[in-house]
Amino acid sequence: MKTFIGVDGGGTKTAYVVANENNEILFQTQGEGSSYRESSIDTVLGNIRNTVELCLKECKLEIKDCSGVVIGLPCYGESEKEDTEIDQKMKTIFHDINYKVVNDVEVGWAGSLNLADGVNIVAGTGSIAFGRNHDKKTARSGGWSTFFSDEGSCYWLGRRTMEYFGKEADGRLEKGPLYDVVMNHYGIKNEFEFIDISENDIIPFRDKVAQVQRLLYDAAKQGDKNAIALYDEASNELFLIIKGVVEQLELTGKKFNWSYSGGLFHAKEFVLPNLEEKVSKLGGQLVKPSTTPVMGAFLLAKEKFYEMD
Repeated sequence: MKTFIGVDGGGTKTAYVVANENNEILFQTQGEGSSYRESSIDTVLGNIRNTVELCLKECKLEIKDCSGVVIGLPCYGESEKEDTEIDQKMKTIFHDINYKVVNDVEVGWAGSLNLADGVNIVAGTGSIAFGRNHDKKTARSGGWSTFFSDEGSCYWLGRRTMEYFGKEADGRLEKGPLYDVVMNHYGIKNEFEFIDISENDIIPFRDKVAQVQRLLYDAAKQGDKNAIALYDEASNELFLIIKGVVEQLELTGKKFNWSYSGGLFHAKEFVLPNLEEKVSKLGGQLVKPSTTPVMGAFLLAKEKFYEMD
């Protein structure tokens, strides 16, 4: 029975799965995030090596028993210098077995659409879309930079949540549930205490900024109109990212499937309706995600390496 490993590296966490050729999961776990531009390539690859070894040990397997590994990494494919370093160091980790590194957006697509043609939008810590058409041409859109891109992501919404709290606190926006949600969450008695909290405990950490989005979700569920408007704005940005892929693949006006993955979609009731309406005008049909991104990495490994082993 052939065994494959899938790794889905995200900005906040990394998911691992070991499964056999019948798609039966043998073991799965999570580890630290894989954004090597925030830590280092050595740190990320060291974490991956250690966790893969743990996974195999839990399954009572050795590395030579694995038929292939696919690792999805944020930022991979965007810098020739970094890609070369990653590829060279990966060879020392997986020199005994077949492996492939791809951008994490590709494993999101593979999981959501089960390797089928179409477009997948990822909105987690960051945001990016990937698609493939009937001619097997691929394209991606979004995900340029934390500083000037990642629109509609949890990080983007976390920043906007902090902005809107300040505006509700000082009267620029009508005060709603968001104000109380933030005050209560951080145990604040004076609004200006949030400056110290945000500057020292939130802003320096990308994952913590992304987590602030959950406070926005709580406020939206309580009817905060400013919070709901922010989710509408996020869905508009995600639509533009999808549209970028659709236009590159020349799918506009043709029927195509699209799906989604990433942590933002825990708030899908505030995101998907507007997004689905807009994408449908391009010809897109929303389909429920087939499986998780980490299983998408497994499927890519199985597709690529099943006959090679």
